[in-house]
Amino acid sequence: MSKEESPQVTRRTTRLSATSNPNATENSAKTINLPPLTLRNLVFGEEKPLSFDALISSLPGRRNQILEVLRLLGPVNSPVSPLFVYGGTSTGKTSTILQVFRHLNRPFVYSSCRTCYNARQLFENILNQLLLHRKTESNGYSSAKKCEKQADFVNLLKEALVGVIDSLKGNVGKSSSSKKIWANGSMVYLIFDSLELVRDWDKSSTILPLLFKLHDILKVPDLGVIFISSSSLDTYHSDTGFVDPIPVYFSDYTEEDLRQIFMRNQSNTKLRSSFLDVVLKPFCRVTRRLDELSTALSSLFKKYCEPLDDLGIVPDEDTKRRLFSCLQPHIAPALNEIFRVRSDPSAETAGRDNLKRKNSVKKFGVSDSVDEIDFHMSISAKYLLISAFLASRNPATLDASLFDSTGGSANQKRKRKSSEKSMDLKEASELEQFMKGPGTFPLERLLAIFQCITSVAEYSLEEEEEEEAEMGLDGENKDTGLMSNILLQVSSLCNANYITKGGSCPLEGSTRYRSTVSEDLALKVIFITPLFLNFFLRL
Repeated sequence: MSKEESPQVTRRTTRLSATSNPNATENSAKTINLPPLTLRNLVFGEEKPLSFDALISSLPGRRNQILEVLRLLGPVNSPVSPLFVYGGTSTGKTSTILQVFRHLNRPFVYSSCRTCYNARQLFENILNQLLLHRKTESNGYSSAKKCEKQADFVNLLKEALVGVIDSLKGNVGKSSSSKKIWANGSMVYLIFDSLELVRDWDKSSTILPLLFKLHDILKVPDLGVIFISSSSLDTYHSDTGFVDPIPVYFSDYTEEDLRQIFMRNQSNTKLRSSFLDVVLKPFCRVTRRLDELSTALSSLFKKYCEPLDDLGIVPDEDTKRRLFSCLQPHIAPALNEIFRVRSDPSAETAGRDNLKRKNSVKKFGVSDSVDEIDFHMSISAKYLLISAFLASRNPATLDASLFDSTGGSANQKRKRKSSEKSMDLKEASELEQFMKGPGTFPLERLLAIFQCITSVAEYSLEEEEEEEAEMGLDGENKDTGLMSNILLQVSSLCNANYITKGGSCPLEGSTRYRSTVSEDLALKVIFITPLFLNFFLRL
């Protein structure tokens, strides 16, 4: 007993003395030795494979996608074509793929183009995993192979894949004799996550075709390739051409799916359900991104539970009304926070804005019977909604006359009086355009109109800030800068069905959009912005 206990005492005293010894951190750092990587690291390690029921229950609302991915991957060691998993942001694409591989217990190499910010980082990260190499202080945190050229990456990748596959086949034979299988099959799958970020890299025009052709170039039968992207496949088409991978689409979560997700792992389901009955529906009208909803609802749930002394209570109707009355003042700021909008609680400022709006209505001759919108929307989202409405209702040939610096005044001077025949043709074309409904437009045109509108609105915002400064208002109330991430606003408007995707143009190679809002809603939105719709529409 003394021989076994003596080393334990010395180790304990060494750990205690580490607090007083200044050189103890260096000594402890030298003694830490991470275990070497093995083929087991290509699967989920020591974690047990998920059962099918656990896989389905862990990903609410993704049963159809899970079954589709399992069908495409097929049985063990069956050849599989490259897969292209795509969908909106925060729709469970990455989690679903990783959990499926945990269920199947198959070897894979995962690389995210978000953490690997250039081609060299991506190439070396894949090779390090296949070569079972870990960056440590002993090797100077260097990679196993330095790889910058695409040709070198293909050669090194094929060599590493052949070595890993041969080792897996040998281990499968040994494990079958010992009846202790830790990896299911000898196929290796390469998973590329956040593929849309590659388009921002240098030489992306050659890197993307290489990744899409990787399966055909390597010609390794025991290789599977999976791409995960938030953009559709038609945005990656290039002049070089490649065989399209099999697409798997992840749609946005429904309200019921989000409810199931937020009800998971809750100790008091009754309390959580009463909270979701209040907040989930209005928030789903604004966004259905899981990350945004999780951030907003987590803080609101704490506010909802503040009046309770016992969190295990089952709320009755009176308790629900009392909790809702405490939560109600915090809902509007939380909705504004999703759009990065500061709410203005000042009644004096609100009255002054209403007076300005009424004066502007009389100035432009618009009926003052149009009501305001009854939901929250950021300033940049309002401008984008107006821009999408204008792009759908006006042909692209009128953009120059509507939004040029002179306002089309130079063209009006040289314009001759139209004849009756040309007027009839114009009316007929306008009627035909009206019968066709709103047209589609590319994202570039939407951003161009948005830039023109915001450039005009900046002067109005500056005038309002000067007036607020003269009245002694706080700087936080006058800080109404537009949100920088415009693409996030476009995605939110698409999720709210104010803008829909109208397919892609084969010539442009990009997705086209269509505005679904009516003229009445556009007038309501325009009233709470420094601009007016009739100024831009040439009706």
